[in-house]
Amino acid sequence: MRPFRLALVVAALAGPLTLSQDASAQGFFERLFGIPTRPAPPPMPPASVPVPRAPVEQGGPPAPSGEAGLPSGPSAPREAPTARPVAAKPVSDDSILNRELKLNGRIGSMRIERAGAALRLRATLDGTMISKPAESCQVKLGEGTPVALNAQGKPEGLSRYAADAPACALTFDVLEGAILVQGPEAACTVEAADCRVDPRGMWGPEPAALLPQAGALEQDRGLADRAVRDNYKVLTQRAGPQGVRPIVAEQAAFSSEREQVCREYAREGAHGFCHARYTEARLASLANKLGLTAVAGPPRQQPQRRQREEASVPGQDGQPFGTNPGPIR
Repeated sequence: MRPFRLALVVAALAGPLTLSQDASAQGFFERLFGIPTRPAPPPMPPASVPVPRAPVEQGGPPAPSGEAGLPSGPSAPREAPTARPVAAKPVSDDSILNRELKLNGRIGSMRIERAGAALRLRATLDGTMISKPAESCQVKLGEGTPVALNAQGKPEGLSRYAADAPACALTFDVLEGAILVQGPEAACTVEAADCRVDPRGMWGPEPAALLPQAGALEQDRGLADRAVRDNYKVLTQRAGPQGVRPIVAEQAAFSSEREQVCREYAREGAHGFCHARYTEARLASLANKLGLTAVAGPPRQQPQRRQREEASVPGQDGQPFGTNPGPIR
Protein backbone atom coordinates (compact mmCIF):
# COMPACT_ATOMS: atom_id res chain seq x y z
CA MET A 1 0.00 0.00 0.00
CA ARG A 2 2.91 2.37 0.50
CA PRO A 3 3.68 2.79 -3.17
CA PHE A 4 0.03 3.60 -3.79
CA ARG A 5 0.00 6.20 -1.01
CA LEU A 6 3.21 7.64 -2.32
CA ALA A 7 1.62 8.05 -5.73
CA LEU A 8 -1.39 9.82 -4.22
CA VAL A 9 0.87 12.25 -2.43
CA VAL A 10 2.79 13.02 -5.57
CA ALA A 11 -0.46 13.52 -7.50
CA ALA A 12 -1.74 15.92 -4.86
CA LEU A 13 1.45 17.94 -5.10
CA ALA A 14 1.30 18.06 -8.91
CA GLY A 15 -2.30 19.39 -8.96
CA PRO A 16 -1.50 23.13 -8.65
CA LEU A 17 0.91 22.99 -11.57
CA THR A 18 0.00 25.09 -14.59
CA LEU A 19 -0.82 23.70 -18.00
CA SER A 20 2.67 24.53 -19.17
CA GLN A 21 4.06 21.94 -16.65
CA ASP A 22 1.85 19.02 -17.84
CA ALA A 23 4.54 17.65 -20.11
CA SER A 24 7.07 17.63 -17.25
CA ALA A 25 4.61 15.90 -14.84
CA GLN A 26 3.81 13.28 -17.42
CA GLY A 27 7.49 12.56 -17.91
CA PHE A 28 7.88 12.24 -14.10
CA PHE A 29 5.15 9.57 -13.82
CA GLU A 30 6.62 7.69 -16.76
CA ARG A 31 10.02 7.58 -15.09
CA LEU A 32 8.47 6.77 -11.70
CA PHE A 33 6.53 3.74 -12.90
CA GLY A 34 9.09 2.59 -15.47
CA ILE A 35 7.09 3.61 -18.54
CA PRO A 36 9.37 4.27 -21.54
CA THR A 37 9.62 7.97 -22.40
CA ARG A 38 8.51 9.49 -25.74
CA PRO A 39 10.20 12.46 -27.28
CA ALA A 40 8.24 15.68 -26.71
CA PRO A 41 6.91 17.37 -29.87
CA PRO A 42 8.92 20.39 -31.02
CA PRO A 43 7.52 23.75 -29.93
CA MET A 44 5.33 25.53 -32.51
CA PRO A 45 6.88 28.73 -33.86
CA PRO A 46 4.94 32.00 -33.58
CA ALA A 47 2.66 32.86 -36.51
CA SER A 48 4.90 35.81 -37.50
CA VAL A 49 7.93 33.59 -38.17
CA PRO A 50 7.89 32.10 -41.72
CA VAL A 51 8.25 28.37 -41.98
CA PRO A 52 11.43 27.50 -43.88
CA ARG A 53 10.87 25.66 -47.14
CA ALA A 54 12.55 22.35 -47.73
CA PRO A 55 15.35 22.62 -50.28
CA VAL A 56 14.61 21.23 -53.70
CA GLU A 57 16.78 18.28 -54.55
CA GLN A 58 19.11 18.68 -57.47
CA GLY A 59 17.39 17.53 -60.62
CA GLY A 60 13.90 17.99 -59.19
CA PRO A 61 11.28 20.29 -60.72
CA PRO A 62 11.94 24.01 -60.02
CA ALA A 63 9.51 25.96 -57.92
CA PRO A 64 7.04 27.96 -60.01
CA SER A 65 7.97 31.61 -60.51
CA GLY A 66 6.02 34.18 -58.56
CA GLU A 67 5.22 32.07 -55.46
CA ALA A 68 5.04 33.80 -52.13
CA GLY A 69 8.47 34.18 -50.59
CA LEU A 70 10.31 33.35 -53.83
CA PRO A 71 11.59 36.03 -56.21
CA SER A 72 10.65 35.58 -59.82
CA GLY A 73 13.44 34.91 -62.28
CA PRO A 74 14.89 37.69 -64.45
CA SER A 75 12.86 38.39 -67.55
CA ALA A 76 14.48 38.23 -70.97
CA PRO A 77 15.61 41.67 -72.22
CA ARG A 78 13.38 43.17 -74.87
CA GLU A 79 15.01 44.12 -78.11
CA ALA A 80 14.63 47.73 -79.24
CA PRO A 81 12.32 48.03 -82.26
CA THR A 82 14.21 48.40 -85.51
CA ALA A 83 13.57 51.66 -87.35
CA ARG A 84 11.99 51.31 -90.77
CA PRO A 85 12.19 53.76 -93.67
CA VAL A 86 9.20 56.03 -94.15
CA ALA A 87 8.18 57.54 -97.48
CA ALA A 88 7.09 61.17 -97.66
CA LYS A 89 3.64 62.11 -98.82
CA PRO A 90 3.79 63.67 -102.29
CA VAL A 91 3.08 67.37 -102.69
CA SER A 92 1.13 68.60 -105.69
CA ASP A 93 1.90 71.88 -107.41
CA ASP A 94 -1.82 72.61 -107.23
CA SER A 95 -1.45 73.36 -103.50
CA ILE A 96 0.29 76.66 -104.36
CA LEU A 97 -1.46 77.69 -107.58
CA ASN A 98 -3.34 80.99 -107.60
CA ARG A 99 -2.64 81.68 -103.94
CA GLU A 100 -1.22 84.78 -102.35
CA LEU A 101 2.03 83.79 -100.62
CA LYS A 102 4.04 86.13 -98.43
CA LEU A 103 7.54 85.88 -97.04
CA ASN A 104 7.14 84.74 -93.42
CA GLY A 105 3.42 85.30 -93.91
CA ARG A 106 3.72 89.08 -93.77
CA ILE A 107 5.81 90.85 -96.47
CA GLY A 108 6.14 90.73 -100.25
CA SER A 109 3.87 88.84 -102.61
CA MET A 110 4.18 85.75 -104.80
CA ARG A 111 1.53 84.20 -107.00
CA ILE A 112 2.13 81.12 -109.16
CA GLU A 113 -0.13 80.56 -112.14
CA ARG A 114 -0.45 77.83 -114.72
CA ALA A 115 -0.02 78.72 -118.38
CA GLY A 116 -0.83 75.58 -120.33
CA ALA A 117 1.64 72.91 -119.22
CA ALA A 118 4.07 75.48 -117.76
CA LEU A 119 4.08 77.58 -114.61
CA ARG A 120 4.82 81.26 -114.26
CA LEU A 121 5.42 83.56 -111.33
CA ARG A 122 4.27 87.04 -110.38
CA ALA A 123 6.42 88.36 -107.54
CA THR A 124 6.91 91.58 -105.62
CA LEU A 125 9.89 91.57 -103.25
CA ASP A 126 10.14 93.90 -100.27
CA GLY A 127 13.55 95.23 -99.23
CA THR A 128 15.48 98.23 -97.97
CA MET A 129 16.87 101.16 -99.96
CA ILE A 130 20.58 101.04 -100.72
CA SER A 131 21.02 104.78 -100.24
CA LYS A 132 18.76 104.95 -97.17
CA PRO A 133 18.80 101.59 -95.33
CA ALA A 134 16.20 102.80 -92.83
CA GLU A 135 13.58 103.11 -95.59
CA SER A 136 11.75 100.29 -97.38
CA CYS A 137 11.43 99.62 -101.08
CA GLN A 138 9.97 97.08 -103.53
CA VAL A 139 11.17 95.23 -106.60
CA LYS A 140 8.79 93.62 -109.08
CA LEU A 141 10.31 90.67 -110.92
CA GLY A 142 9.95 90.93 -114.69
CA GLU A 143 8.89 94.57 -114.23
CA GLY A 144 5.39 93.39 -113.41
CA THR A 145 5.02 90.73 -116.12
CA PRO A 146 4.88 87.00 -115.22
CA VAL A 147 8.24 85.20 -115.12
CA ALA A 148 8.46 81.67 -116.55
CA LEU A 149 9.40 78.90 -114.12
CA ASN A 150 11.82 76.20 -115.20
CA ALA A 151 11.38 72.75 -113.63
CA GLN A 152 14.55 71.44 -111.97
CA GLY A 153 13.31 67.96 -111.07
CA LYS A 154 13.23 66.71 -107.46
CA PRO A 155 16.82 66.74 -106.18
CA GLU A 156 15.64 66.78 -102.55
CA GLY A 157 12.40 64.84 -103.02
CA LEU A 158 10.28 67.95 -103.72
CA SER A 159 9.50 69.75 -106.99
CA ARG A 160 12.08 72.47 -107.57
CA TYR A 161 11.65 75.47 -109.86
CA ALA A 162 13.89 78.31 -110.97
CA ALA A 163 12.83 81.80 -112.04
CA ASP A 164 15.54 83.40 -114.17
CA ALA A 165 14.54 87.01 -113.53
CA PRO A 166 17.30 89.55 -114.32
CA ALA A 167 16.71 91.51 -111.12
CA CYS A 168 16.91 88.51 -108.78
CA ALA A 169 17.05 84.86 -109.87
CA LEU A 170 15.04 82.59 -107.57
CA THR A 171 15.18 78.87 -106.80
CA PHE A 172 12.52 77.28 -104.60
CA ASP A 173 11.01 73.95 -103.55
CA VAL A 174 7.25 73.39 -103.49
CA LEU A 175 5.76 72.45 -100.11
CA GLU A 176 2.10 71.95 -99.29
CA GLY A 177 0.57 75.41 -99.49
CA ALA A 178 3.98 77.11 -99.40
CA ILE A 179 7.31 77.48 -101.16
CA LEU A 180 10.77 77.44 -99.59
CA VAL A 181 13.05 79.87 -101.43
CA GLN A 182 16.67 78.71 -101.14
CA GLY A 183 18.33 80.83 -103.81
CA PRO A 184 19.93 83.23 -104.53
CA GLU A 185 22.91 82.55 -102.27
CA ALA A 186 22.88 86.17 -101.06
CA ALA A 187 20.62 89.19 -101.06
CA CYS A 188 19.94 90.75 -104.46
CA THR A 189 20.99 94.32 -105.13
CA VAL A 190 18.87 96.11 -107.76
CA GLU A 191 20.69 99.31 -108.62
CA ALA A 192 17.95 100.60 -110.89
CA ALA A 193 15.44 100.51 -108.04
CA ASP A 194 17.99 101.53 -105.36
CA CYS A 195 16.79 98.46 -103.44
CA ARG A 196 18.31 95.43 -101.75
CA VAL A 197 16.01 92.40 -101.35
CA ASP A 198 16.46 89.00 -99.73
CA PRO A 199 13.68 86.58 -100.77
CA ARG A 200 15.11 83.51 -99.01
CA GLY A 201 12.85 81.76 -96.53
CA MET A 202 9.33 80.37 -96.17
CA TRP A 203 6.60 81.94 -98.32
CA GLY A 204 3.14 81.00 -97.13
CA PRO A 205 -0.32 82.25 -96.11
CA GLU A 206 -0.97 85.01 -93.63
CA PRO A 207 -1.53 83.99 -89.97
CA ALA A 208 -5.28 84.71 -90.11
CA ALA A 209 -5.72 81.85 -92.59
CA LEU A 210 -3.53 79.48 -90.54
CA LEU A 211 -4.90 79.87 -87.01
CA PRO A 212 -8.00 77.68 -87.64
CA GLN A 213 -5.65 74.91 -88.84
CA ALA A 214 -3.41 74.93 -85.75
CA GLY A 215 -4.57 71.51 -84.54
CA ALA A 216 -4.05 69.81 -87.90
CA LEU A 217 -0.67 71.51 -88.34
CA GLU A 218 0.45 70.25 -84.94
CA GLN A 219 -0.42 66.69 -85.98
CA ASP A 220 1.37 67.14 -89.31
CA ARG A 221 4.53 68.17 -87.51
CA GLY A 222 4.28 65.31 -85.00
CA LEU A 223 3.97 62.71 -87.76
CA ALA A 224 6.78 64.30 -89.76
CA ASP A 225 9.08 64.48 -86.71
CA ARG A 226 8.63 60.78 -85.99
CA ALA A 227 9.19 59.85 -89.63
CA VAL A 228 12.33 62.02 -89.79
CA ARG A 229 13.76 60.25 -86.73
CA ASP A 230 13.03 56.83 -88.26
CA ASN A 231 14.67 57.71 -91.57
CA TYR A 232 17.64 59.27 -89.80
CA LYS A 233 18.18 56.04 -87.83
CA VAL A 234 17.95 53.95 -90.98
CA LEU A 235 20.50 56.16 -92.74
CA THR A 236 22.97 55.87 -89.86
CA GLN A 237 22.50 52.10 -89.72
CA ARG A 238 23.18 51.76 -93.44
CA ALA A 239 26.09 54.20 -93.49
CA GLY A 240 28.36 52.26 -91.17
CA PRO A 241 31.02 53.73 -88.85
CA GLN A 242 32.79 55.68 -91.60
CA GLY A 243 29.74 57.48 -92.97
CA VAL A 244 27.84 58.33 -89.80
CA ARG A 245 29.53 61.65 -89.00
CA PRO A 246 28.23 63.69 -91.98
CA ILE A 247 24.71 62.32 -91.43
CA VAL A 248 24.77 63.36 -87.77
CA ALA A 249 26.10 66.80 -88.67
CA GLU A 250 23.40 67.27 -91.30
CA GLN A 251 20.65 66.29 -88.86
CA ALA A 252 21.97 68.72 -86.25
CA ALA A 253 22.12 71.47 -88.88
CA PHE A 254 18.51 70.78 -89.84
CA SER A 255 17.28 71.52 -86.32
CA SER A 256 19.13 74.82 -86.10
CA GLU A 257 18.20 75.89 -89.62
CA ARG A 258 14.54 75.19 -88.96
CA GLU A 259 14.61 77.48 -85.95
CA GLN A 260 16.34 80.24 -87.90
CA VAL A 261 13.89 80.06 -90.80
CA CYS A 262 10.69 79.72 -88.76
CA ARG A 263 11.33 82.18 -85.95
CA GLU A 264 10.59 85.01 -88.40
CA TYR A 265 7.22 83.63 -89.53
CA ALA A 266 4.34 85.75 -88.29
CA ARG A 267 2.64 84.24 -85.21
CA GLU A 268 4.45 80.94 -85.70
CA GLY A 269 3.98 80.00 -82.07
CA ALA A 270 0.20 80.13 -82.47
CA HIS A 271 -0.14 77.91 -85.57
CA GLY A 272 3.20 76.16 -86.22
CA PHE A 273 2.83 76.25 -90.02
CA CYS A 274 6.49 76.87 -90.83
CA HIS A 275 7.81 74.17 -88.48
CA ALA A 276 5.40 71.59 -89.90
CA ARG A 277 6.22 72.31 -93.55
CA TYR A 278 9.97 72.62 -92.95
CA THR A 279 9.99 69.25 -91.18
CA GLU A 280 8.06 67.67 -94.05
CA ALA A 281 10.70 69.03 -96.43
CA ARG A 282 13.39 67.33 -94.34
CA LEU A 283 11.41 64.09 -94.43
CA ALA A 284 11.19 64.27 -98.22
CA SER A 285 14.97 64.78 -98.43
CA LEU A 286 15.74 61.78 -96.20
CA ALA A 287 13.25 59.57 -98.02
CA ASN A 288 14.85 60.57 -101.31
CA LYS A 289 18.29 59.56 -100.01
CA LEU A 290 16.86 56.20 -98.97
CA GLY A 291 15.52 55.67 -102.47
CA LEU A 292 11.86 55.84 -101.44
CA THR A 293 9.37 57.13 -103.97
CA ALA A 294 6.54 59.26 -102.63
CA VAL A 295 3.27 57.35 -102.69
CA ALA A 296 -0.09 59.07 -103.01
CA GLY A 297 -2.25 58.75 -99.92
CA PRO A 298 -5.68 59.89 -98.77
CA PRO A 299 -6.32 63.61 -98.25
CA ARG A 300 -5.38 65.10 -94.94
CA GLN A 301 -7.97 64.59 -92.26
CA GLN A 302 -9.88 67.48 -90.78
CA PRO A 303 -9.37 68.61 -87.15
CA GLN A 304 -12.80 67.32 -86.04
CA ARG A 305 -11.63 63.77 -86.66
CA ARG A 306 -8.95 63.99 -83.98
CA GLN A 307 -9.95 60.75 -82.24
CA ARG A 308 -9.40 58.67 -85.35
CA GLU A 309 -6.14 60.45 -86.16
CA GLU A 310 -4.68 59.66 -82.74
CA ALA A 311 -4.99 55.97 -83.58
CA SER A 312 -2.84 56.39 -86.69
CA VAL A 313 0.87 55.65 -86.79
CA PRO A 314 3.60 56.72 -89.20
CA GLY A 315 3.80 54.58 -92.30
CA GLN A 316 6.42 51.86 -92.50
CA ASP A 317 8.13 49.95 -95.27
CA GLY A 318 7.73 52.79 -97.72
CA GLN A 319 4.18 53.69 -96.67
CA PRO A 320 3.48 57.46 -96.64
CA PHE A 321 3.57 58.91 -93.14
CA GLY A 322 0.16 60.60 -93.47
CA THR A 323 -1.87 57.42 -94.03
CA ASN A 324 -4.03 55.81 -91.39
CA PRO A 325 -3.62 52.00 -91.35
CA GLY A 326 -6.25 51.54 -88.63
CA PRO A 327 -6.20 51.13 -84.87
CA ILE A 328 -3.16 49.60 -83.23
CA ARG A 329 -3.81 46.05 -82.04
